[in-house]
Amino acid sequence: MSQVLSLQQIHFIREDRHILSGVQLEIQAGEHWVILGRNGSGKTTLLEMMNGYEFPSRGKVQVLGNTYGQCDVREVRKQIGYISQSLYEKLNPADSVWEVVATGEFGFLRFYEEIPVQAKEKALHMLSDVKLRHLADQPLGTLSQGERKKVMLARSLMTRPSILIMDEPCSGLDLFERERLLENINELGEQQMTVIYVTHHIEEIVPMFTHVALIEQGQLIASGLKREVLTEDNLYKAFQVPIRIDWSGDRPWIRVL
Repeated sequence: MSQVLSLQQIHFIREDRHILSGVQLEIQAGEHWVILGRNGSGKTTLLEMMNGYEFPSRGKVQVLGNTYGQCDVREVRKQIGYISQSLYEKLNPADSVWEVVATGEFGFLRFYEEIPVQAKEKALHMLSDVKLRHLADQPLGTLSQGERKKVMLARSLMTRPSILIMDEPCSGLDLFERERLLENINELGEQQMTVIYVTHHIEEIVPMFTHVALIEQGQLIASGLKREVLTEDNLYKAFQVPIRIDWSGDRPWIRVL
């Protein structure tokens, strides 16, 4: 197995606040990871490190053989797909859905010149993959929350990235839309990429995910194979709520005791 991503003794301090403390994480090719923890535990900060939008106060970040601080981070980002609410908010809701997806090919937020025919065809193909081809000409702003998240997924896959990072993609979705999106995400396990998924909802850990990193107050409580990490003791340490875990179809479900 070859290493995809390595965080080595990462500390991140902002205004005397220790947001991350001694985080050590190694992700190998063929693995798909969930970073799980409460709001404010440091999950999104970890993703910002992986994308090179934030740099550690101490420690080393290596992504796809590149060491941040010793490489052109913009070049590395071309191999990373990223889905986040903050990225969605930068897009133009008046643009058509296929145009928004096509911007992913170039890393643009919108087009100011004629869009290459190949990029449009590829965008339509990606929309077919997430079963939204029929909405290609609709303005982005007219879509439901779930449809918008699928558009962001299609956009992120335009460059066939080596790593796909998702920051709470199911937030704000109802049960129907959440399960439809998770169905699309679960299918990503068949593609040649590493998926890193952040959430605070345990039931979003669908079968394709192989590993979990459990974080609380900027420190990793446990990391490794999902069934070894997702124990009732570990989850109590992270969430401070006594629970029982039931596994169904290689997916964990929780009951509060």
